[in-house]
Amino acid sequence: MASMSDIFKSFMLRELFGGMAVTGRALFAPKATVRYPEEKTPRSPRFRGLHALRRNPDGTERCVGCKLCEATCPAMAITIEIAPDENGKRRTTRYDIDMRKCIFCGFCAEACPVDAIVETRFYEYCVERPGDLVWTKDILLENGALREEEIVRDRECDGECA
Repeated sequence: MASMSDIFKSFMLRELFGGMAVTGRALFAPKATVRYPEEKTPRSPRFRGLHALRRNPDGTERCVGCKLCEATCPAMAITIEIAPDENGKRRTTRYDIDMRKCIFCGFCAEACPVDAIVETRFYEYCVERPGDLVWTKDILLENGALREEEIVRDRECDGECA
């Protein structure tokens, strides 16, 4: 059975006023809100965003079809199919990343021995249908071509510049 002091405290609404005090302090504290499209928050040099497949300087794709990125992906978001090309070298015929599954851990980029798959600093993308979040090899190669300068600049900075 509750003691008299507990009953008295419940009538005085102590918890309610304690919560209101917390709200009052937060109401007059400086705000941390950022007006997003106009203002952007600083990103860490280690930020991992949109995936991209890179090409060699001669225009051929870097991916050699080793499937290490597919093997290390903890979310099993990467699907790769390989076949020999006209020179007999192993190349990817299918390279899909299901962005609905991807957790942006960066293991795929770390595992790649030829630096073919990277995660760029770009994060502002959207789709209209969930099926559009399965990114194919062509889309990933296009992303790499669009952001190659940024990727090279980030590699040169080696995490030192933001």
